[in-house]
Formats: sequence, C-alpha cells, structure tokens
Amino acid sequence: MTTATFTVRTGELVALRLFDIAYAIDLARAEAAWLTHAGRSSSRSRLASAPAKAIAFDVPPLQLLMDPIAVTLDGVTVEAQVSVRLYDFGVAALAVRVPIANAEWPAFVSQFNALDRTLGPSSPEGFWTALRDQVREVVGPALERPADSAALQEDYLLGKVHALDEPLTANELRERVDLAALLSGETRPLSEGARRDLLAQSLSYYADDLVVLTWDRAFIYEPRGDSDVADVIEVANAQLLELRYYDELLDDELPRMYGRVEEARGAVSLLAARRFAHLARGLYTLVAETTELTEKVDNALQVTEDVYLARIYSTALGLFRVASLSTSVDRKLAIIRDTYSALYEEASSRRAELLEIAIVLLIVLEVVLSLMRP
Repeated sequence: MTTATFTVRTGELVALRLFDIAYAIDLARAEAAWLTHAGRSSSRSRLASAPAKAIAFDVPPLQLLMDPIAVTLDGVTVEAQVSVRLYDFGVAALAVRVPIANAEWPAFVSQFNALDRTLGPSSPEGFWTALRDQVREVVGPALERPADSAALQEDYLLGKVHALDEPLTANELRERVDLAALLSGETRPLSEGARRDLLAQSLSYYADDLVVLTWDRAFIYEPRGDSDVADVIEVANAQLLELRYYDELLDDELPRMYGRVEEARGAVSLLAARRFAHLARGLYTLVAETTELTEKVDNALQVTEDVYLARIYSTALGLFRVASLSTSVDRKLAIIRDTYSALYEEASSRRAELLEIAIVLLIVLEVVLSLMRP
C-alpha cells in the first residue's frame, strides 16, 4: 500500500446520536408542532436513488432541520448542519454534518478522529442531551409515553467522500490509503489480522463506489453523492437501539414477574383467582405492546429488489447483532406468554374450585334447611 497524496475535494463527516424518546411518535402531529413552534422546514424521508418498490421505509421517518452550530475540529471552527430524524417507533436520530472541502487525505483522517473526540461516545454528553431536549420540548405533544431522561442511546460516525482530485476506483482507493487506520481511529500501525477484520465488511456495486462498515464507524465513497447508504446504516442503528430497549425492559420484567407469581400463589384461596387474573391481564398487555413495537422495528425498512442496499443493510444488521437481540427478545416474550397461559389456566382452575365449593355449600345449606322445617 502506497502513501496517499490525493485531496478530498468534497465530502462530509457525520456524527449520529440516537435516543429512545418515547413508546411511539405521532409523526404528523410532530411535523405540525415543529412547523408551528420552530418555523423550520421538515420532510418525510425516502431513499433518494432506490426505486420505491425496491427498498423503502415501512413508515417514512420525519426529518427536521435544526439551527446550525459551530464545531471545532483540530483547532479549526466550522459551521455544521444539524438535523433530527424521528421514527414512529419512538427513536430520535440526531445528526451533525461537517462539510469537507479541499482537504488532503491525512487532514481528512485527522478531522474524522477529531469529530470522534468532540462528538463521539467519549465526548461530553450534555451537547447531545441538549439537542434531544430541544426536540422533545417542541414535539412533546406527539410523544406517546415519553421515555425518561436516562433513556438508551447509540452513536455512530460516518466519513463520506464525494469527489477526489483524481478519479479512483474502489480497488485503487483500497491500495492507496490505510482505511483500517481511518476506521479504527488508531495512530499506531495495526496488525495484519486487525486490518483484515476491520476491512472484512467492504462492499461495492460500481467500480467507483465503496462502503466499509465497522461496529462504530463507516467509510463511504460515493461520487454520485447519494445519501441512501447513510440512511440505511442509520435505520440499522435505530433498530439496534430499540431492540436493546425491549431486551433490557424484559430483563427487568422477568424477575418482577416471578415475584408477583409467587405472591399471588401465596394469597388466600378467595383472593388468589382474582390476583392470577389481574397478573395475567398485565402480562398479556406487556406481550401485546412489545410484540406490536418490535414488529414495527423489524419492518422499518422493506428491502426487495435493490441488491446493493440490501447487502449493506443486512451487513449492518449482522455487525450490530440485531438478529441475536431480536431472538433474545422473542425468547423472553415466549417465557412471558407461557407464564400468562399458565396463570390464566390457574385462575380458571381456582374459579372452578370456588364454584364447586359454593355448590357444595348450597347443597349442604339446602339439606340443613330441609331438616329444620317442622
């Protein structure tokens, strides 16, 4: 691999921070509130280049523009664009976009790492929570069961190159620059094994485009300037965040469920049936709500014919271990469903026992009354 000498004519560095802000979001109401209070434009997101029948959002998320901010990278202050994309299943995806123009490749790498230090996972959280709270304050009426301030979050960085000072194919780009160093953020040389692992998820469709995905960063070389790849990666992060939320919710619910079941079984017979029925109704509601939302999350993006975006999407889901999280959620939901069925049967059995006792008592009462007649 030779040392790169080319210049990034146009590009973009993007820092994403995703928050779970509610159980669900009424996007139409949120759009109206944003227009009324913020007076800024909004749009329903769609993939720019992919045909609607090939790959499309199940429910198009709502993109809202926010006020630009000043970001300092490597001692240079630049103006960055800020936006938020709201998903109907309760996720707000904040994005800070720093434009890049006429930057030598080493400077591009340095600014990418500086963005990580400034707005990445180790950066002060107050910056992102202030933006999140600004959004929540405006669209609050559209939030169904808002999440608390300690809600889960995910972060991701994108380094995008649209034009170079000389046209390069994807293979030439791989040969001329150390993309592994860019994606790892490390200043020391990486081992051959580490480089191979970092570059394992490398995808191209045309000769002059390239996407390299890792757990927390991605490099996108897209001369046509399409945003579809970045949008697909964002959806995968949103699905990861929401499934993490439900996985932790069910983790917390299972011990409480076992405790409530034991408490109900310890109740006196006259109250046990009612407690079992009440507990079963609560578990049924939890299962129904969780199933409804996880299905929305699973179907957030419908992929049919666009093979390239489908590969990027499935690769991102695999990297983020979304499938294993989904399996974990399904397994815990199955435990709760089985418990619900057992409680319902036990409540029915207790009611039958009480009915039998009542019938026996009525028969005994009838016999006693008949014996007491003169």
